Amino acid sequence: MMPMRSTQHVTAMPLQNRVTPTGEIVAVPARGTLMGNRGIIHDPDTKQLLTRRWQHQAWVCCELSFKNHRHPIMGRSAYTELFFLDEPTALAGGHRPCAYCRRNDFNAFKAAWLAGQHRDPVHFISARILDRKLHEERVTRTRAQVRFHAPWAGLPDGSLVMVDGHAHLINGSQLFPWHAEGYASPELRPRSGDVCVLTPRSIVAALVEGFEPRCHPSIERWM
Repeated sequence: MMPMRSTQHVTAMPLQNRVTPTGEIVAVPARGTLMGNRGIIHDPDTKQLLTRRWQHQAWVCCELSFKNHRHPIMGRSAYTELFFLDEPTALAGGHRPCAYCRRNDFNAFKAAWLAGQHRDPVHFISARILDRKLHEERVTRTRAQVRFHAPWAGLPDGSLVMVDGHAHLINGSQLFPWHAEGYASPELRPRSGDVCVLTPRSIVAALVEGFEPRCHPSIERWM
C-alpha cells in the first residue's frame, strides 16, 4: 500500500475511523498519532462504515505523513483510513507496522516476532504469511476479539490488558488507563495473579523479545 498524508476532516460529527484497544472502530473527535487500514470498509458517498470490518488480512499501522502524499479521508481510494492513539493501541487491535512507510519498524517487528516464535530472526517470512498468522489471533469467526489470560509477572511493557472493564497499558510497575485522548494517571501493577490480555499472544512475545512500540506522548506527563 502507499500511505498518504492524512488528516481527519473537521466536521460536525467525527468520522467512525478510530480503532480502540478492543478492536472496535468508533467515532471520537480526538486525533490519533498513527494511521492504518484493513482495506476498503466504507462507503465513499456517505463516509459511513460498511458491515464488514476488514477486506484483507494485511492490517497495518502507518505514519500519518509520508512523502507529502494527500487524499481525502474516507474518499474513493484503495483503503479506509483508520487512526490509532499510538502503536500499543494498534498492536492490541491486531495491526503491525507497515512494510512500506515504516520499513525499519516492520523489520524490527518481524525479527522480534520470529524470535518470539523461537525461530531465527533472520529466517525469511513473507508479510502475507505473517498477516495470516496474526489474523488467527485477532478475531474469531464471529468477529469477536481474541483475548487470553496470562500472569502479570510475564507481561512486557507495551501490552494492553483489561482491568475492571477498561483497557490499561503496562509500563514497568505501572498501569496507565487508556482513553481516546491519551493515558490517564497510572495505577500500580499487581505483582501476582492473572489478567485478561488484549494484545495478540504472538505480539506479546515480540514485545518480550525487544520490539519497542511508540507510545502516546501523554504517558510522559506521569513519568
